[in-house]
Amino acid sequence: MYSKETILKMAEDILKSESEDFTNNDIFITDVKISNDNRITVSIDSFEGIKVKDCALLSKKIEGKLDRENEDFELLVSSAGLDNAFKVLKQYEKNIGKLIKLLTVDGEKLKGKLISVTKNEIEIEPEIKKTKKNKLKTLNKEENINMAMNLIKEVKVVITF
Repeated sequence: MYSKETILKMAEDILKSESEDFTNNDIFITDVKISNDNRITVSIDSFEGIKVKDCALLSKKIEGKLDRENEDFELLVSSAGLDNAFKVLKQYEKNIGKLIKLLTVDGEKLKGKLISVTKNEIEIEPEIKKTKKNKLKTLNKEENINMAMNLIKEVKVVITF
């Protein structure tokens, strides 16, 4: 069975050394999963979005480096998806300025605009809540929140239409 580390390194090397073959050169790996029955799933993202052509090309290039004669496998390369939780720092960077929802390791839920990101923490501008009191709307403006990465369980983009 192939290891997650082997597939991750292979995919990163392909994206780095053959970047001119892809529609943009800022594609990055967000996750690699390998099931017990050797189903390999590689999730990718980009600051400019992912095209189907890029998924197909990376899949073809990874498959060309694996030996199906030696070990059978199924390979799927796909976009990380809007509704999936962030896995790598570049996903946070890509979504600066966007509305996110956050779940802490303590179970607290926060929602707000992602202001900045470092490898150790993120800064969030909490969502402004409108409340009615005697038919008057009051805006409750809170200070920005700095949250250490090790206190974050999950972060997702809030999809708005």
